[in-house]
Amino acid sequence: MGSPPTKSPSTLGWKVEDSAHLYQVDSWGGGYFGANAAGHVVVRPNQQADREIDLLEIVEGLKARDLTAPVVIRFSDVIAHRLKTINDAFARAIAENDYQNRYSAVFPIKVNQQRLVVEEVYRAGAAFGFGLEVGSKPELLVVLSMTEDCSDRVIICNGFKDDSYIETVILAAKLGRLIIPVVENFAELDLILKHSKKYGVRPTMGVRVKLAAEGAGRWRDSAGDKSKFGLFITEILEVMDVLKQHDMLDCLKLVHCHTGSQLQDIRRVEEAVTELSHVYAELKLMGAGLEYIDIGGGLGVDYDGSRSNYESSMNYTINEYARDVVHRIASVCRARNIPHPQIISESGRAIAAHHSVLVFNVLGSSALDQFRVDSQLEADCRDDSNIPQPVTDLLDAYRSVSERRLVECWHDALRAREQALQMFNLGYLSLKFRGLAERLYWATCARIRDLVRRLDNVPEELEDLESILSDIYFCNFSVFQSLPDSWAIGQVFPIMPIHRLEERPTRNAVLADITCDSDGKIDHFASRRDTKRTLELHALKAGEDYYLAAFLVGAYQETLGDLHNLFGDTHVVHIRLLEEGGWWIEETVKGDTALQVLSYMEYDTDELYPRLARDCERAVREQRLTVAESQKLKRFYEAELQGYAYLEPDMEG
Repeated sequence: MGSPPTKSPSTLGWKVEDSAHLYQVDSWGGGYFGANAAGHVVVRPNQQADREIDLLEIVEGLKARDLTAPVVIRFSDVIAHRLKTINDAFARAIAENDYQNRYSAVFPIKVNQQRLVVEEVYRAGAAFGFGLEVGSKPELLVVLSMTEDCSDRVIICNGFKDDSYIETVILAAKLGRLIIPVVENFAELDLILKHSKKYGVRPTMGVRVKLAAEGAGRWRDSAGDKSKFGLFITEILEVMDVLKQHDMLDCLKLVHCHTGSQLQDIRRVEEAVTELSHVYAELKLMGAGLEYIDIGGGLGVDYDGSRSNYESSMNYTINEYARDVVHRIASVCRARNIPHPQIISESGRAIAAHHSVLVFNVLGSSALDQFRVDSQLEADCRDDSNIPQPVTDLLDAYRSVSERRLVECWHDALRAREQALQMFNLGYLSLKFRGLAERLYWATCARIRDLVRRLDNVPEELEDLESILSDIYFCNFSVFQSLPDSWAIGQVFPIMPIHRLEERPTRNAVLADITCDSDGKIDHFASRRDTKRTLELHALKAGEDYYLAAFLVGAYQETLGDLHNLFGDTHVVHIRLLEEGGWWIEETVKGDTALQVLSYMEYDTDELYPRLARDCERAVREQRLTVAESQKLKRFYEAELQGYAYLEPDMEG
């Protein structure tokens, strides 16, 4: 037998479990993600370790089918499991509190309006009687077509509504839909009365309450007195008077509130539900025909895995959320001796976020610690009497770096670099010495950083060295298209490599996308204590694809994405578990081609190629191009018009 293979330095003393701990997979993954012995990220759609899917295996399988990164991979079974998880949590809470009614979730399709996602949510929610929520006329049209023969599954209509919207809702009720328009203002109430009379329908309607309880987190201002949603209590009492005049108090079936989005603090949930319950009880005792209490959205997602009262996290579990909601509604109803209403929630983020993963490849990197000072360079500097003083000072700072003088050498390097730049801008320092100063400065920083890594207590002035010296990894995706919340509101998404987890990551990096916008980067990452400014990654290997993934991106990101730099939709695939084990591609949606995104911007795509072809022929006639060169350019142009809008690997290589 031969000797066992030796491990590379990057794998010595490092295990897959160390990577899982480093990237906090168990914390933010919620049981849906993990790592296998091969060092690959795995997806567990049913949270069962014996039925996991290797994410790299999927990516390589897609590449073999000419579907290259970036790609959004949706796991349909995760949606079904999320729905069951939420339903089971409320079922337990209902049993524990002896609650005398049921719970029903409705999925707000604004969270992810993609047809395949909405259809999967609606199909998987059938077992629990879950419904849908709409906030616009186009969304209403979609939902009406999907809810055929489903008269017992509620449709909640939020948002501002015009005459045709309300008329459609009333006709849908006559068609047999359990559809509830939620009154946001008096104009809507007048329209409901008008069309109900016109078509002889006693509608099932609701009213949204403007709660005094404030929201929390990024959307704290979307609740409370300044909220754009709902009516003040005084206005609701006026609604009651109008309905009483029309003998329609029994038509008011639902009270609704907006508690906010991504509520990270359970106390805000408790306050809002308690207030809404008292409003419900009072209106019920005043003669309203109330049967439903809609607590809105707000159920959070723990994006960073810290399980804390932080904007990208939540300090409660789904079970705690359900227990608090059911207990508080039950307590108020028992105290007022009124029947328990059916509980409705609009927890779209909690339903959809986990099921979607964005995978993208790294195209290259830029490193600031690449600069080295060898013995020859030092000797040349010693022998050159013309070296300007700031460059000499930088060389002295580099040579003097030691554990005892880290801060002092840091200060010396900063001061000397600043002086060198001033001299260059005044014309007293040549470009050659400017380059030498730059090399010495970054080499000094790297030397100080390497020693700082050995310290138990890092001096405060040197705490940012890792960020200062971080690499830039250039990634094949657009932040604006695929992760708009990261750019717009600083949302933290879990990001990590999907392979090489058996290796110790040796680089710290920020991620830059392929747009030409300086905001097209990600420089905040999930961490246990606070947001990290860099992400631990592996050194790139020549000729090998390095894949990263952003997780929990199923809520809002695809809907909010734009066409910045004309990077359109990525490829999307739907993956489903096989009963016998393994996985299969349920459906594929190819990403936008260059031709498609140009047509979105109203370019005359029929004329693009002919114009270039005519220009090529002129160049051939004027002998600026050969015929072969002309044909090559035309073939490239035509192929790229039909090709993926993102960068693709060289298939001939």
